[in-house]
Amino acid sequence: MELMLIPVAIVGIIIAIAVFFSFVPVPLWLSAVASGVKISLIQLVFMKIRKVPPKLIVEPLISSQKAGLRVTSNLLETHFLAGGDVQRVVNALIAAKKANIELDFNMASAIDLAGRDVLDAIQTSVNPKVINCPANGLISAVAKDGIQLKAKARVTVRTNIKN
Repeated sequence: MELMLIPVAIVGIIIAIAVFFSFVPVPLWLSAVASGVKISLIQLVFMKIRKVPPKLIVEPLISSQKAGLRVTSNLLETHFLAGGDVQRVVNALIAAKKANIELDFNMASAIDLAGRDVLDAIQTSVNPKVINCPANGLISAVAKDGIQLKAKARVTVRTNIKN
């Protein structure tokens, strides 16, 4: 009778370990801890319960930590649950910091939730875009006396993040 309990116990332990690893993303937690991000296994489990993919929060958290930004997992989760793109916001914050542009997380998330591409806005602030008007770049007109006028119009666009 006791010999039958040993295989049943081993199978039970294997099932328990499998269930544990399906709910707790240990490799993700290990990469976060190795990167210096302070996040617990319990927080990762609660993210799964709240239907927030932990990988979509932890990877931008690692990026922001390495860039020297102060962003918390709660801020990133809140932005994700509001329908925002967490990775693009963090990338925009990193780009803004490198370009010496003052941009905090609240402003970046507000721009993102408004439907604008916050990373493109930062990049346009650093490197202005030149737009040809119209698309082919040439406006043509003919006067009554037969004189033809051709003009090219170009508009330079630069994003002003502060306003």
